[in-house]
Amino acid sequence: MASDMGYRRAPLIALCRHRLAIDGTGVVTLVAFHGCTLRCKYCLNSTCLHPSGIWEHYTTHQLLEEVKVDHLYFVATGGGVTFGGGEPLLRSLFIKEFCEMADKAWNVSLETSLQVPLFHLKRVFPFVNHYFVDVKDTDADIYRAYTGGKWQQVSDNLQWLAAQGAQDKVTIRVPLIPDFNTPAHQTHSRELLERMGFTSFDVFDYAIR
Repeated sequence: MASDMGYRRAPLIALCRHRLAIDGTGVVTLVAFHGCTLRCKYCLNSTCLHPSGIWEHYTTHQLLEEVKVDHLYFVATGGGVTFGGGEPLLRSLFIKEFCEMADKAWNVSLETSLQVPLFHLKRVFPFVNHYFVDVKDTDADIYRAYTGGKWQQVSDNLQWLAAQGAQDKVTIRVPLIPDFNTPAHQTHSRELLERMGFTSFDVFDYAIR
């Protein structure tokens, strides 16, 4: 077995195998990273924010060894590896190194807020087959109130993807968030994003208890 010295290492909160029709097409292994750029009021995965939430540190080589046992499932179903979290693009160097070693028949997806500097997105772009982008809301004030982040960063990254002609590689998640936006805001967000050329949307309600 090869030594892990020299490989990049990243903190994970989970590694979930055999996910079907949840995080992409076919059979998928979800790799969930620790760390996020946002502080959403209704965080759906708050484990990624706390130091105690780190499940394990993996090198790219360890991760490859772990996921390649499902190679036949990936190839037979059009599945592969989905990187989520947290914010996976914070680990863009790790993802790039992993993808350079991984079987090219695997589909690679990202579940991202795109709330990162553009260089992260550019770094992984040659390797990613599909992006699931959770935009929250395209109104800058609503976005800031809910996430603590700036909508312009997300908008700039989406416009860059559109400029690459990658609209068909993007599914945009537009949630209805209680006490923050309305169905009218959802409609407005979708219309704005459609004008950028995006056509695949997941419009849904947060079930806040």
